Amino acid sequence: MSSYQAPITDMTFNLFDVWQLDQYWQTNGQLKDLIEADTAKAILEEAAKICEQQIAPYAADADQCGAQLNDGKVSLPAHYYTAYQSLVEGGWTSLSGDPQYGGMGMPKALSMMVDEMLCSADIAFSLYPGLTAGACVALLQHADETTRNIYLPKLYSGEWSGTMCLTESHAGSDLGIMRTTAKPNTDGSYALNGSKIFITAGEHELTSNIIHLVLAKLPDAPAGSRGISLFLVPKYLLDGNGEAGERNGVSVGSIEHKMGINGSATCVLNFDDAKGYLIGEPHRGLSCMFTMMNYERLSMGSQGLGAAERAYQNALAYAKDRLQGRITEQNANKAESIIGHPDVQRMLLNIKAMNEAGRTFATWVAALLDKSKYDNCVASGQRANLLTPIAKAFMTDQGLDACVTAQQVFGGHGYVKEWGMEQLVRDVRIAQIYEGTNGIQAADFMLRKVAADKGAVLFSLLDDIAAELADEPEALAAPLTTYITNLRQLTLQLLAQENTVLAGAACDYMALVSYVLYGYMWYKNVIALDVNKHSKGFISAKMHTANWYFSRILPRVSGISAVLSSDSVTLYTLGAENF
Repeated sequence: MSSYQAPITDMTFNLFDVWQLDQYWQTNGQLKDLIEADTAKAILEEAAKICEQQIAPYAADADQCGAQLNDGKVSLPAHYYTAYQSLVEGGWTSLSGDPQYGGMGMPKALSMMVDEMLCSADIAFSLYPGLTAGACVALLQHADETTRNIYLPKLYSGEWSGTMCLTESHAGSDLGIMRTTAKPNTDGSYALNGSKIFITAGEHELTSNIIHLVLAKLPDAPAGSRGISLFLVPKYLLDGNGEAGERNGVSVGSIEHKMGINGSATCVLNFDDAKGYLIGEPHRGLSCMFTMMNYERLSMGSQGLGAAERAYQNALAYAKDRLQGRITEQNANKAESIIGHPDVQRMLLNIKAMNEAGRTFATWVAALLDKSKYDNCVASGQRANLLTPIAKAFMTDQGLDACVTAQQVFGGHGYVKEWGMEQLVRDVRIAQIYEGTNGIQAADFMLRKVAADKGAVLFSLLDDIAAELADEPEALAAPLTTYITNLRQLTLQLLAQENTVLAGAACDYMALVSYVLYGYMWYKNVIALDVNKHSKGFISAKMHTANWYFSRILPRVSGISAVLSSDSVTLYTLGAENF
């Protein structure tokens, strides 16, 4: 069985030393009375107790039991009910909610770290509160005041939960060809008909009601994605007191039998004249849904990081405990711990370097979202929008890589279920697929985030980083400055190409940008170290890992740059019939 201990020391280091968010909170009028450093640390410590004690130890049981459909009802692993109730009683389901509707109002930079803990503990379980939080973001931004007053307090309290229903069997990421319809009723509501697949937390008994946010088309809808509207469709219609009453026309057709996240009820949902209510303007459903997508995609990154952190902790413990092989002649007759083997050290350092840079990166993106929200800062919002595909795609790519690498540290034991490594590999794999596959994320980054404005937001960000590096004597600043200069030049070369070429370069290009920005994250880690605040061991480990990143990981950028600079014609000249 794998274990888990929340990395609170590194989390607080990122919050208060790297990004100094406690200082930001105290200067923001909306946050200064809600949160400060001691409160934030206490929140993290209490969240850690639930994740470490009530969720993580039972993740293997949840994987084995899974979600089960019988007679139209979905049952979940038994401990999910008590664990979820602990979240509700502790107010964790309202952590980042708007205080006007019963939320705690905590910044995303803090709630993101609780997300990471939940994902380390059990990705499948984390999806139940996670989807609700995303639904709340969409309703807060786009629902009218009456709807917000009715639904948000129940969702924040955890009494009700939420989903988002986008995908149809014939229409994956091409939402414009969806067939679900919404016809007006005489009472101002709409009758929805159609089926949605892959609906996370689509049916269960954790809560007394489930609020589905459903994309559908009105009778007069324009063709394609411009004709999509968003509807609120409750599992149970509300009675005169605003409580769950009569069952709506929403039913579960089946649950998917998946590679991983078996405790998550991934459902086919059928809508048969289900009563729904329009959210936002007609035909503006995608923009409403994408309001929550930036937050959801950062949560996907948390899944990658959360799984990678648990994998690293267990691989490290195993490497220290496992006696195998002889490294020195002096111990020729005595087996030594495998952590002494250079290849094991290489694997562990690679995971550690990417995990800690990923945590700093996720905190950065979350802080940009906070500044966009609380300060109405346009530049922060633009940068968060730019970096969100990286948070989703690169962090989940690295999450799978970390879990597979940690499994390799275990050798044959990593392939055996009882050690928990194979479950982490299976569970984290989905994070690269849902909420927009990583290939789509890369195309979005290349075409819509960089090419669409001719690199304006990216270049502005790189300019600010370069200016910061120019003022610092730290040895890591010089090589990072060179990489940034080269990235700018390569980007200009790519932007002179046609979109078809850019699309083919998207995955490599996003990886290149990500590695450079992770270098900046390690730079930020190093300059935040303080001998008066941090232990010698903490400082030594950070410096050693930063040097490893700059010497053994960041140079990958040179190889990717060479690939992107080469002639890409071979990508387009082989006919489909010859593949």
